Amino acid sequence: MQSSKIDVNKQIQIATRTGKIALGAKEALESAKLAKAKLLIIASNCPESDRTDIMHYAKQSAIPVHIYAGTSIDLGSACGKNFVVSALTIKEPGDSEIMKLAVN
Repeated sequence: MQSSKIDVNKQIQIATRTGKIALGAKEALESAKLAKAKLLIIASNCPESDRTDIMHYAKQSAIPVHIYAGTSIDLGSACGKNFVVSALTIKEPGDSEIMKLAVN
């Protein structure tokens, strides 16, 4: 699998610093509905209802979704935040290689 070849946390940090991102399930759902994202990253413990809605709209909008191996606490830390992040929307990857996660 492609994702094992890149350091996901490092690429999230680079995308957070150099790209355009949005944090939270509500933002991810809105971006999926409007097809305004290049990649959606969902924490492994994202609430099932949020995950289902995000996946549904992402599929309709042809936006790739990556299920992050860690929890929302881990995803928040990867984004450099001191709070939980259940979903991360990549609007612009910046200098990161995060889009490699989009390969199925």
